[in-house]
Amino acid sequence: MNRRSFLTAAATTTAAATCVTSLTGTATAAQAGRTDAERRLLRDWFVATHRSMEAMTTELGLAADKIDVVGGGTPVPSAQTSPTNIGCGLWSTVAAAGLGVISAATMHRRLARTIAAVERLERAHGFWFNWYDAHDGSLLTAWPETGDPVRPFLSSVDNAWLVTGLRIAADAAPELRPRVAALLADADWSYYYTPYDPADPVAGPGQLRGGFWPDKPGKGEPTGHHYGALNTEPRMASYLGIADGSLPTEHYWHLLRTMLPGMGQEQEPRGAYVEIDGVRVWEGHYTYRGRDLVPTWGGSMFEALMVPLFVPESEWSPRSWGTTHRRYVRSHIEHGLIEQDLGYWGFSPASVPAGGYREYGVDAIGMQEDGYNSLGVVTPHASFLALPQAPTEALSNLRSLDRAFGAYDDRYGFRDSVDVTTGRVSDYVLALDQGMITAAIAQHLRPGLLQTPFRTAGFTSRVRPLLRKERFSIQGLSRKSIPVM
Repeated sequence: MNRRSFLTAAATTTAAATCVTSLTGTATAAQAGRTDAERRLLRDWFVATHRSMEAMTTELGLAADKIDVVGGGTPVPSAQTSPTNIGCGLWSTVAAAGLGVISAATMHRRLARTIAAVERLERAHGFWFNWYDAHDGSLLTAWPETGDPVRPFLSSVDNAWLVTGLRIAADAAPELRPRVAALLADADWSYYYTPYDPADPVAGPGQLRGGFWPDKPGKGEPTGHHYGALNTEPRMASYLGIADGSLPTEHYWHLLRTMLPGMGQEQEPRGAYVEIDGVRVWEGHYTYRGRDLVPTWGGSMFEALMVPLFVPESEWSPRSWGTTHRRYVRSHIEHGLIEQDLGYWGFSPASVPAGGYREYGVDAIGMQEDGYNSLGVVTPHASFLALPQAPTEALSNLRSLDRAFGAYDDRYGFRDSVDVTTGRVSDYVLALDQGMITAAIAQHLRPGLLQTPFRTAGFTSRVRPLLRKERFSIQGLSRKSIPVM
């Protein structure tokens, strides 16, 4: 008799009901034991991952881009670092203290060292350049590995992750708040913003530029693109700018849930136009394996799920953001296990196991027509990002990657990627991906540990109301629809 039949039969007699009560109690105890074991496992994984972040951090206090973890001895950090890498180092330090891995005194000392290094870095227009020498803080003008020239660039999304780390550091170490405030005083997100022009929404889309090369007069030379897609990692910059008042709240509504009908994209979207805060918004969606969801640009996991490590989108918008996040994770699981029959899942930009770097994802849930493909390469950080939506599946996937391929070691945590079709495991760990893992584990073990700066002030008064108004068409429309023109 299966369990469902047993429970049905149990309802017919008092004796059987007593048995069910006993069985339920046993199951609850087993679940509690399993949960304790899983928490210990996650903490062990955190310790090893944090150790990799320590190994990537130079004497100057900046987290380098990556380390090669193959072979004996202490790995040497790469020469280069970026604002994103530095931000990852800051919040990993705070997470380590919050989980009791390092002392509060150690946290304060390390944060102060990194803040001092950030204060020394050359900037323009209040923002940081994309690449620095991690060992001396100098601006990179030639790529260390090849000698190819590097044109200094101010990236909106990379600066967002450094600002995120700085805000977390200031929240954890109040004595550093004046120094962080001084660093952020000139970081005005309107620098990247092109105001909305109803007469020419292509030239004036109400969105953020990818960035600027500031070696030209005035603001510098802008990228030829704006970050138009809503469900991608640049929305962190949008949230930060809206929260501090340097961007108008209407900017959120000018971001694209999908491209408009009739435009070239991965699939023709369904949905409807609605008017929100005076803005005509196309609330479109894609459908993948029978599920309606809001796509990302390329179909990768970190585009959708890095931001909610910090901004509680699912909590503030459970029927919209919460629903699409769950369906996005389920799409990755089914793509890997069913559609591709790989036996594993979770696809996101990472190092190529055989060398190099590229984007991986589920093409069908990305807007880009020639989007990111999985190619049999599974990225462990994608499973950690999925912990809020699918904890059991995520832990099972990670254990399986370890058992089958040796993707984890207790020195530096999970390797960056695994080609599950060949068994080739990456030789590297990357600061960005390890930083997502530390934040994800911290959020799972101590919910809200890194979120305080994003649950107060302008995030509460400006960002949260926007998310509460969000009604992705995946849930049907509660507003009066405007016919598609």
